[in-house]
Amino acid sequence: MTYRELSVPGAWEISPRHHGDPRGVFLEYFQGGPFLEATGHTFDLQQANCSVSAAGVLRGIHFADVPPGQAKYVTCAKGAILDVVVDIRVGSPTFGQWDSVLLDDVDRRAIYIGEGLGHAFLSLEDDSTVLYLCSTGYSPGREHGLHPLDPEVGITWPTVGRDGSALTPQLSEKDRAAPSLREAERSGLLPTLADVSGYLEALTS
Repeated sequence: MTYRELSVPGAWEISPRHHGDPRGVFLEYFQGGPFLEATGHTFDLQQANCSVSAAGVLRGIHFADVPPGQAKYVTCAKGAILDVVVDIRVGSPTFGQWDSVLLDDVDRRAIYIGEGLGHAFLSLEDDSTVLYLCSTGYSPGREHGLHPLDPEVGITWPTVGRDGSALTPQLSEKDRAAPSLREAERSGLLPTLADVSGYLEALTS
């Protein structure tokens, strides 16, 4: 398993080793010890989620209040998605920047999104099945969103699916009504880099 930190600090791409034979493929998509050694982050699994999305479904940009935030370890068991992490930590040198990883059922990569970062993805195929390991459980009062098509963030979303057909983004009503990055910053909705760093230091002390 190899780890590559993304251009947004606190997020990593994880590429597993595949063990295949005529029967199929086996792989380990999460390893606690190597994960801690590579990232320096502890990961206390509290909830596991599964979502199934049609081609063009766009989910996010989602984040949670820090503390405790919600770290996510995400992979795509079937189909394909473009998974995106956004730095929404006020005071971060990379505030407003984003990076992405293609998650699919071929390379079977995963992405780790640390506490205090925004997360979104676009489904590139019908029935794309996404598995999330989460460090905290669902708590609607502390979970928020930003508009995934916010031009200031400027995520370059794919316009064609895995089969080459045109994609039309499909957003939930909640995501469609979400504020822009600047609106959320002005309203005090976003975590600060200091709060996130302090919380992570407390977890590892």
